[in-house]
Amino acid sequence: MPAAASAQQAGQPVPGQIGFQPSVTPIMDSVIAFHDNLLMWVITAIVLVVLVLLIVVIVRFNQNANPTPSKVTHNTLVEVVWTVFPVLVLFVIAIPSFGVLADQETVPDGERTYLGAQIFGGEVVVPEPTLTIKATGYQWYWGYEYMDDEFDYVSIMLNEEQRAANKPDQPRLLAVDNELVVPVNTTVRVLVTAADVLHAFAVPSFGIKVDAVTSRNNETWFNARETGIYYGQCSELCGKDHAFMPIAVRVVEQDQYDAWLAAASEGDLAGANATLLASIE
Repeated sequence: MPAAASAQQAGQPVPGQIGFQPSVTPIMDSVIAFHDNLLMWVITAIVLVVLVLLIVVIVRFNQNANPTPSKVTHNTLVEVVWTVFPVLVLFVIAIPSFGVLADQETVPDGERTYLGAQIFGGEVVVPEPTLTIKATGYQWYWGYEYMDDEFDYVSIMLNEEQRAANKPDQPRLLAVDNELVVPVNTTVRVLVTAADVLHAFAVPSFGIKVDAVTSRNNETWFNARETGIYYGQCSELCGKDHAFMPIAVRVVEQDQYDAWLAAASEGDLAGANATLLASIE
C-alpha cells in the first residue's frame, strides 16, 4: 500500500510544487532533460545579462551621472549583436527541441531509438504498441474505446460527495468514476478526437498533450514504467465545465490488467473495477 500511494502521489500536482511532475515515460524523460539541462541554463543566462545591462544603464546613465545625454541614434555593431545573438540562442534551443518533438510525434515501431533522459543521441528502444485506445472528448467528460477489444465506457469527474464516499484517497477535481486502465511497461497508442467542440488530452507525468478535434483522429503514445494513477485534464478551453473533465489513467500489472479486461469487455465494468481495486490493495 505505501508503494501504491507513493506512485499515486507522483502522478498528480502537490501543494507548493515547483517544476514538473515526476516522469514515468520516455517522452517525459526527454522533456525534463531538455528543460533542466539546457533550457533553464539559457533562460538563467539571459536573465543575468539583462539584469547586468539594466544595472549599468541605471548607474551610468541616470540624470546625475550623465547630465548631458548622447544624441547618438544609430550603432551598427550594437544592432548586429542584438539581432544575431537572439538568433543563435534560438538555434541552440531549437535543435534539441526538434528531437523532443519528433519523439512525441513518432509512434514506436520497436526499432527507432528515443532520447529518454538525453538531449542528443538517445538510445532508448521502445516496443511497438500492443494496445490502441480511442479517447473522445465530450462536454464535459471523456469516453474511452479499447479498439482491439471492441468495448467502451465514459469517465466522469466525481463530485465532492461521490469522491468522499467512494474514493476519499484521490484528489479533489481529479477523481473520476471510471479510470482509463492500461498495463505497465506497455506501449499504448492513443487516438484522440472530439464529439462536439475542441478539447485536449493531456497527462503531465506522461509528457503527452494533443488536441481533440471533431471529425479528426490525432495520435499520441506513452509507455508507463511504474504502476499507479496518473492524472491529467482537458487543456483546451471547451465551455463552462472545462475545468471539470479530468483524465485519470490507472497503470497496473499485466495480470491485473488481463483480469480487468476480461470482466470489463463482458459488460461488467463496475465489477471489473472493484476486483481491480481489491487486487491492488
